[in-house]
Amino acid sequence: MVGGGQLARMTHQAAIALGQSLRVLSAGPDESAALVAADVRIGAHDDLAALRDLADGATVVTFDHEHVPTEHLAALEAAGTRVAPGPRALVHAQDKLVLRRALAAAGEPQPAWAEVATAADVTRFAGEHGWPVVLKTPRGGYDGKGVFVVRDAGEAAGLLERHGTLLAEERVAMVRELSAQVARSPFGQVAVWPVVETVQRDGVCAEVVAPAPGLPDELATAAQELAVRIADSLGVVGMLAVELFQTADGVQVNELAMRPHNSGHWTIEGARTSQFEQHLRAVLDYPLGSTAMTASVVVMANVLGGAAAEPDWAGAPLDERMHHLMAHWPDVKVHWYGKTQRRGRKLGHVTALGDDLADVRARAGAAARYLADGVVDPAFAFETEH
Repeated sequence: MVGGGQLARMTHQAAIALGQSLRVLSAGPDESAALVAADVRIGAHDDLAALRDLADGATVVTFDHEHVPTEHLAALEAAGTRVAPGPRALVHAQDKLVLRRALAAAGEPQPAWAEVATAADVTRFAGEHGWPVVLKTPRGGYDGKGVFVVRDAGEAAGLLERHGTLLAEERVAMVRELSAQVARSPFGQVAVWPVVETVQRDGVCAEVVAPAPGLPDELATAAQELAVRIADSLGVVGMLAVELFQTADGVQVNELAMRPHNSGHWTIEGARTSQFEQHLRAVLDYPLGSTAMTASVVVMANVLGGAAAEPDWAGAPLDERMHHLMAHWPDVKVHWYGKTQRRGRKLGHVTALGDDLADVRARAGAAARYLADGVVDPAFAFETEH
């Protein structure tokens, strides 16, 4: 697996149960997966020699991020390495302009968009679709990075000067954001999970609710079918997350991720087959597993870095907070990624399950906040003295 982050770390855990050994290409020895995997190669994802070393003797090469140069993946394939997903599919998750063109050709729902190189281009687009306009860097953006909301040509000009050609999109009047995940094997078997709601704060996913509350069955089915069509048309092998805008008229495609995705972490405890196991089954061409939920409601809350910069926040140290969290919420599952603290960084996640949406959501949110910065929600006040 190219990348040593938390996605590789959790894929490594799934690989063990399948009797597989996961080799990881990590940027450094202190990345999440490098701390736990036995076979770690240190190197850059854009270094072809490092990629060749990673692939030597491997059954298949896959990814925990989309940033590997497409030409390097083509070189691996030319040398006989099986890459999943392959570069012809992966480029649609790497380059937003490539994705927009493919969706337009297929007639799939998406926001109005245009490739823009000048402020005049943006002004012309705004004349048709209104201000403000959303500008995105075609490559490299994630967790809100590379996404800008501009309200006039002057703002657009500054961004174009810094970044060059950009993708312009209409600002969608959305009800909320959704995610539809599908796994696809090399011969075309697919498996889909329930459509989930994703809640963003400051451009970062803070919470995922499964299934998406109040989503009509026909719209949920349409979103799942859309994800399957995209996976089939692009020839995806492995996991595909289709990030969606729900609007008054249905859904529109926002972005794609061809790997395990933050919107699927809930599946570890909340589904019969997690996204991480399913990704491995797909890229290894094993039959896919059941996606049935294990509870009526599942909520995953990300543990995001708090205001302080040191591991010992204003409240209790991390180990002490883990102790209290587990004692107070014995049914909440904690996943810690082994990262250093930084404001807004995804340090881990917690998952709560149950039958009552409000209760499950409250428990997950309170547990994540306490783990992040030691703040106790008054609704869940508990004694923190030994």
